[in-house]
Amino acid sequence: DVSNIREVPDHQEVLVDPARDESLIFELLDLKGEVEDGGSALWFLRDVANEQDAADNLVVEHSGTIELAGLRSGEAPAVAGTAIGKLGCFKREARQRSTEHCSTLLGKHTSQECSN
Repeated sequence: DVSNIREVPDHQEVLVDPARDESLIFELLDLKGEVEDGGSALWFLRDVANEQDAADNLVVEHSGTIELAGLRSGEAPAVAGTAIGKLGCFKREARQRSTEHCSTLLGKHTSQECSN
């Protein structure tokens, strides 16, 4: 749990494995209405690359979407998306290349207005 080492925002949970130099980040994000369900994982992967000033170095290896029929939110099925990419981050004279795995799970629900 990284919260023992550094401050972690309330919408994140971060776990690290220092022996393997790997981390796992769970993040609650807002639904992006302008992004189709199938493109959400890729959109968030590109957003991470932009935040790291590495957008020009992002190479997407795989992107896919599946509908999870057994997991529903009301009448709407949940949608899972994945995107895997490699990005190079060159900050503060440090050169680092990493593989980023991004998965999204979209559970949509709608509310209906009741009229009397």
